[in-house]
Amino acid sequence: MRRRWDAAAVGWEAEQETVTAFTAPVADALIVALEPQPADTVLDLAAGTGDVTEALAGRVARVISTDLSPVMVDAARRRGVAGVEHRVMDMQAIDLPDASVDAVVSRFGYMLVAEPERAFSETRRVLRPGGRLAFATWAPAKQNPWATAYGPVLIERGLMEPPNPDEPGQFSLSDPDRIEALVRAAGFDELSIIEVPVVFRAAGWAEYRRVVSALAAVMREVLERLDAKERAEVDERAKARLQPFRSDNGYALPGLALVTTAR
Repeated sequence: MRRRWDAAAVGWEAEQETVTAFTAPVADALIVALEPQPADTVLDLAAGTGDVTEALAGRVARVISTDLSPVMVDAARRRGVAGVEHRVMDMQAIDLPDASVDAVVSRFGYMLVAEPERAFSETRRVLRPGGRLAFATWAPAKQNPWATAYGPVLIERGLMEPPNPDEPGQFSLSDPDRIEALVRAAGFDELSIIEVPVVFRAAGWAEYRRVVSALAAVMREVLERLDAKERAEVDERAKARLQPFRSDNGYALPGLALVTTAR
């Protein structure tokens, strides 16, 4: 997992502005849910290149921005945001004392760990009494056409294995019932889940392909192994899947995130 995200980090940093704009409604919803206070210490888990970290930094006393990938941590550090401590950290084994932070936030992190039970338990451990948790995951794939142009085509052609719902992945925590069970098992009592719509915009196919392949390291590696003819065929099939979302202004591809708040 660390090697995968090290490989993806270059693309995430290169497409940082696009990612920030696309996921801005999610970041906004997380911050509202977190209710940050000026004296708070906030732990950002799986912070990536630091979008949510930066949004929080001016609102609280201290942000601890973490990621499993050292390359992601370096990318977040290069943003130069004041009041932030950057650390390489596994959210399944949080290297902080018990009851040491006021709030924990994570944008699209918990769905990517092998043992989310451990990650939520560790989160509960480091939160002070009354501490707040806010995290985002993606709703099911069928509600996220922006992310599902290439995957089905590659699977149909035997170039990728179908996702295993029991393994980490983009849609592994898309079921609100499973989210609630995991969060309550970790010791959280108050819980709410809201839906947050997003729209991925691209001026044309070339931009969409560039951004998506930059963010998805595994998919990019598969595409790069194909010869020119097969790559063109895959592109055409993927492009056809997005045709319903195309207009004269380019693509407007819908998506849906889930933002969970717990105490």
